[in-house]
Amino acid sequence: MKIHSWNPISLNLPTRLFFSHILVTIVAVTASSLVGNFFSSRFFQTQVRSLEGKGLTIHTANAQLLEIFESTWIHGNFWSLLIGTLAAAILSYWITKRIVLPLEHLETMVYQFANGKLNKRMPDLEIPELDRLATSFNRMASTLEDVEAKRKEIIDDLTHELRTPLTIIRGRLEEIADGIILPNSQIYFRLIRETKRLQRLVNDLQELSQAEAGNLPLKLQPTDLRYILVPLVERFAAQLLDSDRDLNLNCPNNLPYVMADSDRLEQILVNLLSNAIRHTPKGTIALKVWSEDRRVWISITDTGTGIPADELPYIFKRFWRSQKSRSQKYSGTGIGLAICRGLVRLHKGEIFVESRLGIGSTFKFFLPLAN
Repeated sequence: MKIHSWNPISLNLPTRLFFSHILVTIVAVTASSLVGNFFSSRFFQTQVRSLEGKGLTIHTANAQLLEIFESTWIHGNFWSLLIGTLAAAILSYWITKRIVLPLEHLETMVYQFANGKLNKRMPDLEIPELDRLATSFNRMASTLEDVEAKRKEIIDDLTHELRTPLTIIRGRLEEIADGIILPNSQIYFRLIRETKRLQRLVNDLQELSQAEAGNLPLKLQPTDLRYILVPLVERFAAQLLDSDRDLNLNCPNNLPYVMADSDRLEQILVNLLSNAIRHTPKGTIALKVWSEDRRVWISITDTGTGIPADELPYIFKRFWRSQKSRSQKYSGTGIGLAICRGLVRLHKGEIFVESRLGIGSTFKFFLPLAN
C-alpha cells in the first residue's frame, strides 16, 4: 500500500495565499492569547494587593476575583480568536483574489499565445509589480507578433518567388522526358539560368536574414572611400563604352575616413549602380560623395525611367518589384535593395530614395566618420 504524503506546495496559488494569511492570523492571535493568559492574572493580582495597602480589606475575595477575571479573560479570548480569524479569512480571500486574478489572466494569455493568438494583451493593473509584469508581457507579445508576421511574409514571398523557376524547370524536364521537345543547347541554357536564379535567391535570402537580424559579421575599420569608388567606377564605365550612358564620379580628395567594411560597402555600391544602369537605357549616372554633420554621404543619381510616387514606400521591401521590373527585361529577385538597407543599417547608417517618373532616381545613404 502506497502512502501519499501531503505536500502544501502541491496546492494552487490562491489556496496557498489564503491559508498563509489564515496561518499568520492564527499564530498572531494565539500568541497574544497565551501571553495575555500568562501575565494578565499576575498583573491583576498585583493591582488587587496594592489596593489592600490603601485601607481596603479584600484579601478574602482575592481568589474569587482572580477566578472571575480568568473566566472573563477566557471568554474574551475565545471571541477575539473567532472574530479575528473570521475577519482575517475575509480579508485574506479579498487580497488573494486581487493578486491571483491578474495572474490567472496572464496564464490565460500565455495559453492563448501558445495556440497562436498573438494579438492578445494584458490590461493595466493596479498592483505596481504585476503592472510591470503585464507591461513586459505586452512588450514581448508585440515582438512575437512582429516576428510571426515577418515569418509569414517571408514564407509567402519565398513561395511566390520559388514557384516560377521551379515551374519552368519542371515543365521543360517533363517535356523532354515525354519526347515533346528535343533537348538542345537553348533549353539547357534556360534551365541553367533558372537554376542560377534559384541559387541566387537562396543566397540573397540567407544574407538578408543575417543582415536584418544583425548577425552578419562586419570588419569595420577606417576606410578611404576613394580606394573603393575609383576602381569601381572605372570597372562599370568600361562596360558602358559602347552605350549611350555616361558614369561620372564626384569625390573630393580630402574626404574624411569612414568606419566601414570595404567588401560590404562595395556590395552596396555594386547593387545600386547596377540598378541605376539597368533602368537608364540612355543618359547619365552620377556618383557623388560629400561630408556633412559628422557623416559622409554617398548618392547615386540616374536619368532613367524613375519610380512612381505610390511605389516609393515599398522600394526597400523584400521581394517587392515594380510592375515594370517584373518583366523579363528587368528580372531580379527583389531582394537587392532590402539587402542594401540591411547592410547600411549594420554600418549605423540609413538609406533614402527620391524619384520622379520619367526623370530619374537618386539613392543616397550616409556612413559615420571614423574616430
